Amino acid sequence: MDDDILYSAPPSKLDEELEKGFITAIIDQPKLLDELAKQLVTLGLAIPGLYATVLKLIGGGDAVVESAPMIVGAFACWFIALVLSLASLTPRKWKVDRSKLRSNIPAAPGQSLSIEEFFMVTATYKRRLLALATLFCFVGICLAGVTVFCTTKTP
Repeated sequence: MDDDILYSAPPSKLDEELEKGFITAIIDQPKLLDELAKQLVTLGLAIPGLYATVLKLIGGGDAVVESAPMIVGAFACWFIALVLSLASLTPRKWKVDRSKLRSNIPAAPGQSLSIEEFFMVTATYKRRLLALATLFCFVGICLAGVTVFCTTKTP
């Protein structure tokens, strides 16, 4: 067994480029999620204003809104979506062991992360917050759509 010759070769250029691309994708995930969060913040600020304007234009000055709880629910959903989007943009402190590039065993809560885990955990954290923010924004839009049809003008 000791007499077996093991041959090795340096990785090909294609393999090197694939690895670089993979690493870049991991590193860029939090940045891409930050861009999404910025778009959600913009939507979270614009949609309630547009909704209030549309509601006023459709109903006029003498309109009676028969679904006030749904309107409050829509604005509450948009507020929660805005808070979650801003939370994903807010910097958070993570314990990172800078001497450890990667780890085979995931870090337990409270332990230092490897550098690779840091990028993965940060992206997962942001992704969860933004998924919830998107869900709340969508529910708010649905509630708003229903309330527009429930607005009637008084005679």
